[in-house]
Amino acid sequence: MFGLYITHPQIVIDPDIAVPKWHLSEEGRARACVAVRSGWAHQLRRIVSSDETKAIETAEILGGPCAVTPEIIDHMGENDRSATGFLVPDEFEKAANWFFAHPNESFHGWERAVDAQARIVAAVERVLADHDSAQPIAFVGHGGVGTLLKCHLAGRPIARESDQPPGGGNLYAFRLADRALLCDWVPMESWHGLPD
Repeated sequence: MFGLYITHPQIVIDPDIAVPKWHLSEEGRARACVAVRSGWAHQLRRIVSSDETKAIETAEILGGPCAVTPEIIDHMGENDRSATGFLVPDEFEKAANWFFAHPNESFHGWERAVDAQARIVAAVERVLADHDSAQPIAFVGHGGVGTLLKCHLAGRPIARESDQPPGGGNLYAFRLADRALLCDWVPMESWHGLPD
């Protein structure tokens, strides 16, 4: 059986609000609603979400068709970037490039990539330790830590080349039995599930 890691789709960027409290945009909500009409969303039996608002909103939408109430847990949030506060998109992209290229170092006080990776891997493994591996599960979170988890599952070094496509709202699947990746990032509304 499979697990999914799903990133929240587009958001409303508001420099006056702390990033973890940002909401989904209308476009992001619409994409998540398209995704819930797919067969894979109906298969989910458990949804686990980061405690950030945009992830919770995504998880609640995805849980609708299968009547699953998301579990909100600590330690699944995005890499901690609070030391620099809001960065305009161009500056953020430069910072993210540096973050992935120097995983053992901190970008101006950001959580290091190696630490964020250890945190997300531990959070996912804690959930899966008592999860029924015959039941599909989705983890809903963020692009940075989702990429770090993907690198771990693939046994690859941390690198931005493993990052999701722009815009968020992407997913990848992995086998619960051995954590092997089953597919690379794909937009949530375009995925049709795994072949039989």
